[in-house]
Amino acid sequence: MEQHSSSLSKGIDWVLVWLYIALVTIGLLSIFAATYHEGDPLVQSFLSLKTDYSRQLLWIGLSSVFATFILLIDSKFFPATANLWYAFGILLLLLVFPFHTTIKGTKSIIRFGSFNLQPAELCKVFVNLALAKYLSRIETDFKKTRSQLVAAAIAVFPALLAIAQSETGLALVYFSFFLVMFREGLPAAVLIIGFSLAVLVVATLLIEPNVLAIILTGAALLTLFFLRRQIKRDRSVLFYVVLIWAFCVGVQRFAVPFVFDHVFQPYQVKRIYDTIGKDYVPKDQTAALEIEQRNKGKKKGESDYNVKQSKIAIGSGGLLGKGLLKGTQTRYDFVPEQGTDFIFCTIGEGFGFVGSLVLLSIYLVMLMRIVSLAERQRSVFSRCYAYGVASILFFHIAINLCMTVGLAPVIGIPLPFISYGGTALLGFTILLFILIRLDADRQMVLR
Repeated sequence: MEQHSSSLSKGIDWVLVWLYIALVTIGLLSIFAATYHEGDPLVQSFLSLKTDYSRQLLWIGLSSVFATFILLIDSKFFPATANLWYAFGILLLLLVFPFHTTIKGTKSIIRFGSFNLQPAELCKVFVNLALAKYLSRIETDFKKTRSQLVAAAIAVFPALLAIAQSETGLALVYFSFFLVMFREGLPAAVLIIGFSLAVLVVATLLIEPNVLAIILTGAALLTLFFLRRQIKRDRSVLFYVVLIWAFCVGVQRFAVPFVFDHVFQPYQVKRIYDTIGKDYVPKDQTAALEIEQRNKGKKKGESDYNVKQSKIAIGSGGLLGKGLLKGTQTRYDFVPEQGTDFIFCTIGEGFGFVGSLVLLSIYLVMLMRIVSLAERQRSVFSRCYAYGVASILFFHIAINLCMTVGLAPVIGIPLPFISYGGTALLGFTILLFILIRLDADRQMVLR
């Protein structure tokens, strides 16, 4: 028995394990603080499976079983089955279309009785495995464009399926895998182009179309002026400048309006406009009715009601917070989704700036630890997988916190290990403990 216990713990990075335990505990306490009703018997409510915190406790137990099972598996199992898991994840995403249950506007959930499965959450693990497998192949030359396109397709295809299921927020997380590709040799120009495109989209929303077109044209003419000597030597420079100008104007004039009118839902467009402080006027009566339906029950029909109440809750916590079960904004349900997407405001109100800082410090230490583990791997597969874990967690944390304080649109991104949700907790647990298992065998070269 002692030998078995020793083999289980051999090589395990206990720093990550204890950070995981700390975050899960904070999450359970936060869900309890947000949803507990005064007068309910404490022990019975935890065992009833009728409250959010009792169900989360069940999921914590189930996740612990999965974590232990992963630590007992031979680490060679993960690269050997990576492509099979990816195919399984894509199959689950495809099954959502005929068998989904619409919950709060999303069509990404399959319901089995009282159990809800969200494949888009779990599929992040499978994509990470498949991408690490592809990048670690001997025959993969990531300096070639073909290899870069294949790697991008592995990440983008499930993202497109998630968008088709009205899960635009989760779809964005799949683009975090481009950070892994950047670490493995993706040209920095690709990330610069992506960032520039994001800036152009924001500018399209903020600036009147004709004015922005004039600005882009002026920028192109200035570029041509400064590059006039190079253009005399090489006419292709002129071609590329004109091509970039035409692309930018095309994005501004046609691509962004098309995406906002035909890809995003009206309520999602409304949230984006609210974030940048502009009024959104629906183009037709159907869109207006959908927004009105979404805002039903909110004060004066405000679509940004969640964010306003979240800011009030976080601000009212002050330096040290009001204490567990003593917050007013969260205790009296002023903040919608306070146990899921907006759980950070529960922590901010209950434990104040200090409590919020402690939580962010735990996340920071976890991310730094994961990057440290990634760099000490001998195996390309393990290194790529570790960077995938860090990228996914970073995107979730950054987007959720920005969403909570009004710096990003409300797109339904859970806070890792904290937010209520069984599939999300199970997915993050599997994601992290596969890394811990791979690191335990870091002297091995896995492919």
